Amino acid sequence: MKWIEVKTYEEMSRIAAELFIKQLKANPKSVLGLATGGTPVGLYELLVAEVKANRLSFKDVTTFNLDEYVGLPQENSASYWMYMHDTLFNHIDIKEENIHLPNGVAPNLHAECSAYDKRIAAEGGIDLQLLGIGVNGHIGFNEPGTPFDSLTHVVELTESTRTENAIYFEEGAEMPTHAITMGIQSIMNAKEIVLLAFGERKLEAMEKLKEGKLTEDFPASQLTTHDNITIIYGGTK
Repeated sequence: MKWIEVKTYEEMSRIAAELFIKQLKANPKSVLGLATGGTPVGLYELLVAEVKANRLSFKDVTTFNLDEYVGLPQENSASYWMYMHDTLFNHIDIKEENIHLPNGVAPNLHAECSAYDKRIAAEGGIDLQLLGIGVNGHIGFNEPGTPFDSLTHVVELTESTRTENAIYFEEGAEMPTHAITMGIQSIMNAKEIVLLAFGERKLEAMEKLKEGKLTEDFPASQLTTHDNITIIYGGTK
């Protein structure tokens, strides 16, 4: 594991952007695993700027997102499909057919989960996977207690995770209770992983991760067994 401690959110975003740019320069047909939330916004802004300056292209890139809420159609303002398009995809030269997110309104959710892992495998696996981390150590939506060998699956969201994500929903909107998420093993199958964490609320999770104790009660601990992972983190935002 490579740990990089930063002083500012901007520094974290810049270092992460440099890793993604390096990946795309080395392999313009890269398969990227992407994440949502507040943490990667700065990274995505920097990648958009590189594309607009004609220094970077996503035209041959394929992406797979970590997760999506169950029951939210793509056009819902709180869906991760909408987040990714608003934040990144609408501003770069990626082909729509190369964009993949789990389908949270699929008629058979378990079949959708299986198909998602197969789609990733058919593309040769993920070259570079972006991750955030929850205050309870969840990665993707893999909550404490998720088996380390889990593949893409439907998960019931904990109250703490629903509270954490409520800021992305309009006032009065009902929060989904379930999501489809890449499993821990699905994430670990990536050739390289970059984990971003910034702010006081993530410090305890970072300290736990540094301890290196392997336990399914802290899903992110499995990352310590990956042989190509960079963790970029800092304190207050």
